[in-house]
Amino acid sequence: MRKLSAFTFVTLNGYFKGWDGDISWHQHSAEENEFAGESLQSGGNTLLLGRITYEMMASYWPTPEALKNDPIVAEGMNRAEKIVVSRTLKKANWNNTRLLHDNMEEEIQKLKQLPGKDITLLGSGSLVTQLAAKGLIDEYQLMVNPVVISGGTPLFKDIPHILDLQLIKSKTFKSGVVLLCYQPKSLS
Repeated sequence: MRKLSAFTFVTLNGYFKGWDGDISWHQHSAEENEFAGESLQSGGNTLLLGRITYEMMASYWPTPEALKNDPIVAEGMNRAEKIVVSRTLKKANWNNTRLLHDNMEEEIQKLKQLPGKDITLLGSGSLVTQLAAKGLIDEYQLMVNPVVISGGTPLFKDIPHILDLQLIKSKTFKSGVVLLCYQPKSLS
């Protein structure tokens, strides 16, 4: 069975994006970029994205600027298989991308049952909440930035029940960013 991990940047006070979708507070030092590159190179996971995250990433990673600024991450992002969950997006032009329009929970359950690479949900806070509510996420990887913002969208907005998690690993970066990896206690 394929594992579904959710990888998201958050502030100390739990926001994954600020007012008007602002994510300028994300720390992107060389060490975090190296970690991202290694993850993309070694894991080769299928990437699961919501429409907004997809459009943001598709507008940057295939560009010459991305290839110049961060060639390892750009290569991994462009090569990865990508699945975009959207009811409104009609086509996805970024290579190796397919759309999932309907029955998201059912389709994600089917994907997890198929043989193949594990699945990593990047960003996409509303998807994290929806899939967490249905117990479909096997691991939460939170990159906690040492910053507090005045408001925005909390990662687990409107979660309908308690998520009882246990810490399975952590990593501290020189920038002060801390990677915290949790799994539901029901999986331990």
